[in-house]
Amino acid sequence: MAADAAVRLAELVFAALREASEDPPGVSRASYGEGERAAHAICRAAAEAIGLEVEADPVGTLSMTLPGMNRDLPPVVIGSHLDAVPHGGNFDGAAGVVMGLALAARLRREGRLLPRDLVVLGIRAEEMCWFPMLYLGSRAAFGLLPPEAPDTLRRTDSGRTLAEHMAEEGFDPDFIRQSRASLDPAFIHAFLEPHIEQGPVLVEAGLPAAIVTGIRGSVRFRHGRARGAWAHAGAVPRQGRRDAVLAVAHLAGALERFWTEAEAEGRDLVLTMGEVSTDPAMHGPTKVPGEVAFTLDIRSEDAAVLQDVEALLQEEAAEAAAGRGVALETGPRLYVPPAIMDARLRAALAEGAAAAGVPVMSMASGAGHDALTFAGLGVPTAMLFIRNENGSHNPAEAMAMADFAAALDVLAAAIGPIAA
Repeated sequence: MAADAAVRLAELVFAALREASEDPPGVSRASYGEGERAAHAICRAAAEAIGLEVEADPVGTLSMTLPGMNRDLPPVVIGSHLDAVPHGGNFDGAAGVVMGLALAARLRREGRLLPRDLVVLGIRAEEMCWFPMLYLGSRAAFGLLPPEAPDTLRRTDSGRTLAEHMAEEGFDPDFIRQSRASLDPAFIHAFLEPHIEQGPVLVEAGLPAAIVTGIRGSVRFRHGRARGAWAHAGAVPRQGRRDAVLAVAHLAGALERFWTEAEAEGRDLVLTMGEVSTDPAMHGPTKVPGEVAFTLDIRSEDAAVLQDVEALLQEEAAEAAAGRGVALETGPRLYVPPAIMDARLRAALAEGAAAAGVPVMSMASGAGHDALTFAGLGVPTAMLFIRNENGSHNPAEAMAMADFAAALDVLAAAIGPIAA
């Protein structure tokens, strides 16, 4: 009965979130905007109805606390973000906050008292599409943002600064300017982030949930260039060409071969050459292409794999220069380190799944999450993925409530050992 009530609560919150932020064909919850504001209000009301202690910090982080036996102990924290991409789905981020509320509701109904507080967090501004800063909300709560961020970051849709949007929502940009923090990594026993899976792995495996092994780190090159020479397509023989397209094609083939070998060795890796283009002002069907722009996105939960791919890029650049007369330049490098999830928490989730009779698998997270901020600060961190059809960041997100309920069963069975 208690489980049914908790799942029903979740259904009602999801329905309210959708109605409050509907933006056909999906939902929109802009960071420090109307949709996110409504989502926080809905979760606050649900938390108060459960009887949780509710407060917001100066950057808008919503804390909803179920008291434990010893309130002087560092709490277990569970949550995620409540903003959403434009015309996106209703579950990305929100599922983690609602899962925390449902877990608190179940514990309260069953009269289970944890040895320490359980804090459900509604985090601000995770989606980078609104402000160009990774994990803005969680980093702001930990005091990790540059002091100038409120005045230099502008929201992509409005062009107005973070400070202006924060002030409009009733929050304090000086909190960031002064590098203050509301969360202390030394005073968090564990952080759990339930989240919909954003790819097809669980759907293809036929499983309702997965325990995340780690969040893949990434090396990204947004401004790659292959620079050869423009020439006449009919007049220049093969050995005289400095063909930039063929150089990039050769690079793509080398990366694909490396990926195949890495998979065969059981190494975690995904590679994407997301943009490849010649200059429309210069290219033509009768011209040997002299310059190609490209991007590279390299991800792995193993830092050594990322290093090996970067070494391969250097080798390919040298080969392209010597063999083709083409300069391969990757441009500025953006690096985000991998975050391995805590072994003790993963074991507790696995034991909880077995106790609840919920079949799960282990998998890496290819996307970044607020959990990366917590793990990067040394907080024991775990993630639980929930099956979700049709991917994420689109209106077709389709997490089934039966899968949500199964994941909730896992957490409810694991929370005792996690809080111990």
